[in-house]
Amino acid sequence: MLPPKSNFSEWYHEIIQQAQIMDIRYPVKGLYVWFPFGFKLRNLVYGKLKEIMDREHDEVYFPALIPETELGKEGQHIKGFEDEVYWITHGGLDELDVKLALRPTSETAMYPMFKLWIRSHADLPLKVYQVVNVFRYETKHTRPLIRLREITSFKEAHTAHRNYEEAEENVKKAISAYKEFYDSLAIPYMVIKRPEWDKFPGADYTIAFDTIMPDGRTLQIGTVHHLADNFAKTFDIKYETPNGDHAYVHQTCYGISERCIASLISIHGDDVGLVLPFDFAPHQIVIIPILYKGKEELVMSLADRVYETLKGMGFRVVMDTSDDRPGAKYYRWELFGVPIRIEIGPREAESNEVVVSFRDEKVKRKVPAEELTEERIREWGREMHERLRERAYREMVEKIRYFDNLGEIAEWIGKGVALFHLCESLECGEKVEEEAKAGVLGQLVEIPEGIKVSKEGQCIVCGREGKLNAIAKSY
Repeated sequence: MLPPKSNFSEWYHEIIQQAQIMDIRYPVKGLYVWFPFGFKLRNLVYGKLKEIMDREHDEVYFPALIPETELGKEGQHIKGFEDEVYWITHGGLDELDVKLALRPTSETAMYPMFKLWIRSHADLPLKVYQVVNVFRYETKHTRPLIRLREITSFKEAHTAHRNYEEAEENVKKAISAYKEFYDSLAIPYMVIKRPEWDKFPGADYTIAFDTIMPDGRTLQIGTVHHLADNFAKTFDIKYETPNGDHAYVHQTCYGISERCIASLISIHGDDVGLVLPFDFAPHQIVIIPILYKGKEELVMSLADRVYETLKGMGFRVVMDTSDDRPGAKYYRWELFGVPIRIEIGPREAESNEVVVSFRDEKVKRKVPAEELTEERIREWGREMHERLRERAYREMVEKIRYFDNLGEIAEWIGKGVALFHLCESLECGEKVEEEAKAGVLGQLVEIPEGIKVSKEGQCIVCGREGKLNAIAKSY
């Protein structure tokens, strides 16, 4: 049995193991092993992400080892990662002439190659992505899928463009792509421009996607960075313009890690286990034959027929013919978040019917077996997705409050996100962080549905003109 989800930390720790997402017993802190079920879930989710990326990007792979000489070229960038880098100093027994870093992120691995690939304006835009592992020496409390020393599934896209404006247009496209991805998972999000003091090292500006976890803390689940020509100047990435001049490219990069899986598990799950959207569930449908003496053949005949029909439609279906009692079977498949359960007992078999229920509802309905069409089942999947989305957004909005009095924010922090107006002053930002004992997430790019507050207003500290900002405790 799982702890109640109201005890989120313990619930999350247990569901990761009991639902066979990750095995936490690997003997290196911050490194975890994907179970087969968890990795199947991961592949289904990343399949959607790659489908979106493939529309305008080419997939590539760059090495995990980065020479210190390249990593150190962009001073501001390496300064942002210097406490997190794993260094390789020896090859066998021999000390290396140049230390090698295990990639904390790939800008400094990719951009020396971009310099070789890009010659002319005809080579632009260049848009590539890879899904790789990155390593960061995390000193805070590690947590599977959330805070790791090996991020096993880092999707990072890197692009190069002719000028700042074209790169900015690509930032908008990246934001749109990430919205589509998280909408497909029914995960609610806030799109926030990070403050100057918290942007990606070397970026002109950073846009982040944040969701609110069940305990009121935020989780950053995606970032989009406009790099301007900062890295191009460092790595001398130039192109020949149509009139024969040479100019630096302007770049963007954007990433999503397995935190998308953490948010999927945490936001939709309940006291019983996982609740997975139909399209991403490793097992979409479970058939449970309920056998009585003398009626086994009758029940199994219909169960086998339904199983073969659904499998033939391309659904991921499993039949539970174990010796467990029906209640134990129900619990097992609820733990694994199977969206649709089909029960078949002697009565149903005699009338050629099945009992259908959905993971997110406690309602059973009888359906004639011939009505289990592909169209009907996909429609059920879409309806469940919409229910999950509506519930998740409702729960997120309940954890967001607006404040115009600085003294009241601290009491709310830890329960959810506080919105307030803030001017551009670093001093005012620091004052808010000091009072709230939390980090300013930044300026809202758009206001989440259900939140009624103006984007502009008086700064909560100094009273000057300000923009709508958010602050919260974060993972």
